[in-house]
Amino acid sequence: MKQQFDVTGMSCAACSAHVEKAVCALPGVQEVQVNLLAGSMTTIYDEEQTDAAAIIKSVEDAGYGASVRGETVQAKSTLADKGQDEVRTMRRRIQISFVFLALLMYLSMGSMLGLPVPAFFVGTQNAITFAFTQFLLTLPIVIVNQKYYRNGWKTLWHRAPTMDALIAVGSGAALVYGVFALYQIGWGLGHQDLARVHQYMHDLYFESAAMILTLVTLGKYFETRAKKKTGDAIAKLMDLRPKTAIILRDGVEISIPVEQVQVGDLVIVRPGQSIPVDGIITEGQSALDESALTGESIPVEKGIGDTVIAATLNKTGFLTFRASRVGEQTTLSQIIRLVEDASASKAPIAKLADRVAGVFVPIVLGIALLTTIIWLIAGQTFTFALSCGITVLVISCPCALGLATPVAIMVGTGVGAQNGVLFQSAEALELLHKVDAVVLDKTGTVTEGHPIVTDLRLIGHTEQHLLEIAYALEQPSEHPLAEAIVTYAQEHDVRHLPVSDFTAQIGKGITATVNGHCCIAGNAAIMEAQGIPISDGVTLGQQLAEQGKTPLYFAEDGVLIGVIGVADVVKSSSRAAVAQLKHLGIDVTLLTGDHHVTAQAICKQLDIPHVISEVLPHEKEREVRRLQEQGKTVAMVGDGINDAPALARADVGIAIGAGTDVAISSADVVLMKSDLMDAVNAIRLSRSVIRNIKENLFWAFFYNCIGIPLAAGVFWIPFALKLNPMFGAAAMSLSSIFVVSNALRLKFFRPILSTPAHTEQESRGIEVNLTRKEDVIMKKTISIEGMMCPHCSGHVHDALCNLPGVQSAEVSHETGKAVCTLSSDVSDDLLIKAVSDAGYKVLEIS
Repeated sequence: MKQQFDVTGMSCAACSAHVEKAVCALPGVQEVQVNLLAGSMTTIYDEEQTDAAAIIKSVEDAGYGASVRGETVQAKSTLADKGQDEVRTMRRRIQISFVFLALLMYLSMGSMLGLPVPAFFVGTQNAITFAFTQFLLTLPIVIVNQKYYRNGWKTLWHRAPTMDALIAVGSGAALVYGVFALYQIGWGLGHQDLARVHQYMHDLYFESAAMILTLVTLGKYFETRAKKKTGDAIAKLMDLRPKTAIILRDGVEISIPVEQVQVGDLVIVRPGQSIPVDGIITEGQSALDESALTGESIPVEKGIGDTVIAATLNKTGFLTFRASRVGEQTTLSQIIRLVEDASASKAPIAKLADRVAGVFVPIVLGIALLTTIIWLIAGQTFTFALSCGITVLVISCPCALGLATPVAIMVGTGVGAQNGVLFQSAEALELLHKVDAVVLDKTGTVTEGHPIVTDLRLIGHTEQHLLEIAYALEQPSEHPLAEAIVTYAQEHDVRHLPVSDFTAQIGKGITATVNGHCCIAGNAAIMEAQGIPISDGVTLGQQLAEQGKTPLYFAEDGVLIGVIGVADVVKSSSRAAVAQLKHLGIDVTLLTGDHHVTAQAICKQLDIPHVISEVLPHEKEREVRRLQEQGKTVAMVGDGINDAPALARADVGIAIGAGTDVAISSADVVLMKSDLMDAVNAIRLSRSVIRNIKENLFWAFFYNCIGIPLAAGVFWIPFALKLNPMFGAAAMSLSSIFVVSNALRLKFFRPILSTPAHTEQESRGIEVNLTRKEDVIMKKTISIEGMMCPHCSGHVHDALCNLPGVQSAEVSHETGKAVCTLSSDVSDDLLIKAVSDAGYKVLEIS
């Protein structure tokens, strides 16, 4: 049996590993997957040997809480509310901690900084007031953050120390020593031992305890915000499905909740409505916007016998279809289930500090205890021995160790946000540096995400005349391809001609009378049906199709007047981004639901080595899993709901910011500027952060290796050298300052910027090619020596395309060749000069 549980109390990777180990020890448990961020656990077990109650008890015995997760939609949606409550609680803890920490730091450090401090806190005679007030200011911080002590001591009790144990020991040692100093001050005032009073006035460590708790809580706050993302993603996926459906029973239309639709019911969907369940069309024709599921921006024409999918949008026609899959069997429900399963199956990332905690904490405790005992045996006073023992704990306080990871991650995430890269979890920032394979969605990720005009092919008429006819025909249409032409015509101030007798033939095109002339627009099929010869435009149309563009034919009075190419064009930064990914040693794959020809055309433009086309959402998730099974660490970059399962399955999911809320919620990293180059910057930043963390951890351990022997009094006998607790605290503070300062160097990280476009059309990624019938179309192949990388290919491409008469150029550094498409005769000398000026040598032109 497979069952999901909610687990509470986990705060780090060691916690999730301990829970998994405890449950795996039960008889009959076959598999356990613990998701730290989601606070969930998926368990597969034999019902004859164990049950849910035994699993819950094993988790509780390990020191955590557990309960069976509800299976209803309502229970799923409450996960987001639960996460929001947790974030609200953490925010309140931070606010209280910072308020009292500010007061505490002012009181303890104010006089040293020359700041005005009330007279009743100044001087030896007011020492008890000075010390006790610090203690009172520390207590609220300790109380609101008592969770670290509960979890820390609990994990120590179960011999599985975690970061909470480090925090509890470190801040607890400082707090205990502060109380010890408070008693020493009281004893000194009572016996007029002012030297003792003066000594311990400066040996208070309450601010150290408060600082540790406050800074760690700030880091935990960002982790808590990430933990609720899974619930948000699932809730938004559920919102995509219509709440009601109109079905036909006994010839009468009735509206019922979508949950009550049964297989075989006849469902009616009008223009503008969403499809409630999966089914097969029995009546009507329409164009369906399936971008929510397939990522394809151009609606798909549907007719009798075609399949419709829940959550897709009916754009134009009236449809009747027979329900084939309902409830949990619909494609949308399967996507939801994939998001849940893939999220739960992610292995938690064990931080280096967590892994060493199990060794570091017991060793420090043992050294402190051994130090105290040895000095007592050696004949020293109890005060001397206790001072040495507590000094060991203070100087080895894991503040620097605890700050090494979260501070670097906090700075890294802040730098990322400033540059348009939002990391939704610390784990994503850590794992991204290991990525060696990136999978790219096409629509909206490497392309603009909406069709635009790319080519005007003229046949016997002027550009102005073709655009006037096209504008008049397409303006009344609701088709997205029509919207592209209308937008282009309006940008060029094309006049509007009168239109009458407008008729749209779904899946073919448009017929109408424009300014008294019979005009037709559409694909080749409608032209053939109307008896219009298109031999002059067939070659042009084929060229456009080979480039992944959609050719639209236009005729006037039975004569073809031109062909307009429409396509979802590549973003201006995509080519450079792909080149940078390859430069980082990352394997790049294009994964799309688009037609193979379109996908191949995009790959040629971007020089992407691998392409997988015509895949459905669950197949995208499968392809990502296949790469992982090959041993690769995979990052998935996408923007649509259809990408959500793959984003969740990938080791790191990267969502384009202009994409859907669901894609963003399912991802670990969001590119706010919708620029693929930011994916490159995210990986570079991750590598910088991890390098910084390793430096911090090295110096934190190096400091402890030097400081602990000194604090234990190893040099007392030979050199009478003993570390004063005040200097121990100063050293501890300096180690923390060093770690924080090193982390702040990440602020100097500089992202690679996309090359700005120089014109309005270039900024939208549009380069309209204008070709006339009489234009000469020819190709030349140039063999080039010296091209070594994609940057070289790009230089040659730009040099050739800047020549008059060069319509396009396909350049490959791997083959060492450039294929130029020419709209007019360009001499070999000009081609050779352009390549030579770019820094390369021409071997042959054919």
